[in-house]
Amino acid sequence: MNAQAKVLQFNHLSLLPIDSLAALFGSLVCLSLTPIFIRLSEYELGPNATIFNRFWIAAITFGLLSQLLTVRRRKRKNETQIEPKEPHLAKAVKLLIADGVLLSIGLIFWSWSLTQTSIAHSSIMHNLVPIFTVLGAWLALSQTFDRRFILGMFVAICGSALLDINDLFSFKISEQLLGDLAALLSAIFFGIHPLIVQKLRTHFNPVTIMTWSSTTSALLLLPVVLITENQLFPSSLTGWLPVIAQALVSQMLGIGLWAYCLKKLSAGFTSLVALFIPAISAIEGWVIFSENLNLSTLVSFLIILLGMYLAISSRSSLNSEVVKS
Repeated sequence: MNAQAKVLQFNHLSLLPIDSLAALFGSLVCLSLTPIFIRLSEYELGPNATIFNRFWIAAITFGLLSQLLTVRRRKRKNETQIEPKEPHLAKAVKLLIADGVLLSIGLIFWSWSLTQTSIAHSSIMHNLVPIFTVLGAWLALSQTFDRRFILGMFVAICGSALLDINDLFSFKISEQLLGDLAALLSAIFFGIHPLIVQKLRTHFNPVTIMTWSSTTSALLLLPVVLITENQLFPSSLTGWLPVIAQALVSQMLGIGLWAYCLKKLSAGFTSLVALFIPAISAIEGWVIFSENLNLSTLVSFLIILLGMYLAISSRSSLNSEVVKS
């Protein structure tokens, strides 16, 4: 029986798409740099202004890239595949816009939570994203997850919580409740985001999806920034550099590569792997800013690795369409 189980596990691992896994790893590295870019940009801009600039720069760049890809496709042979996509676009406009709405509202809640509670508590609440993604996939998309995947998810979440274990024990409900609830709401919005992208990936490439998402997010954030911030754009070259880096690295490469993965990997699995981001950010903070890297960070990294192994060896890590094929 054990031998048969090992054979089945080996067959599953052979189905894992290497290109999607490589893109997912690249996405994690890019997204892990986000706190560093935000810290550098905060010398001139507030959090909402930083996010707004990130989205509008990404929207323009994604739009130009989308047009370039369209021109290249039209130059190849007498291609007829681009015509049927128009009806899909018409039907999916609401879904494309909804993705941008979710991202922008989630980021607003998350940035506001950081002004009301500690980074540690906000991170703990925000790291519950995989639970809401898995729950949403089960309720809305009728996806099922085996016990091995669920176990791996909770192991990884526990490992992620270890990053902030010291602050967790100093929790003060009266002072930090609103901030923690805001971070929890951000986790819900970010948990739904990969489910929508996974649905859209059956019809659209990641560039099209992210063009709509970034444009919608920028338009929604503009009035928020005008109301809450004193400055809309950076005032110097050193202020523009981290903002542009956040748009190109965090939004385009980070979120874009993640959207690419969702054609073959499940939304629940990619959200679970995202728990690596705080650990990678901690290591980058140690390298770049000489921040303390304590034992709990290293232990957390190993526990998350264990959770990743359990999840990746589960068939639930694959998109259901890939499993069927």
